[in-house]
Amino acid sequence: MDPWWNPAVEDQASDRAHRMGQKRPVTIYRLVAKDTIEDKIVDLHKHKRDLANSLLEGGEVSGKMSVEDMMALIKDIE
Repeated sequence: MDPWWNPAVEDQASDRAHRMGQKRPVTIYRLVAKDTIEDKIVDLHKHKRDLANSLLEGGEVSGKMSVEDMMALIKDIE
């Protein structure tokens, strides 16, 4: 399974698995090999979620992001 670039798409897919008449718990496993493009995508997901959470919670981060911080979101994460 390849991770999606947009973490919301993966969240939607896992939420759908929970909704489809399941009576028992649903477990979702993500297997990611270290130092691969998939590993970088998962790191990008974390950064995107953190940014979205800070913006949605009304935190002070949204007004204080520098140009370098914004560029880091779209550049290759190392």
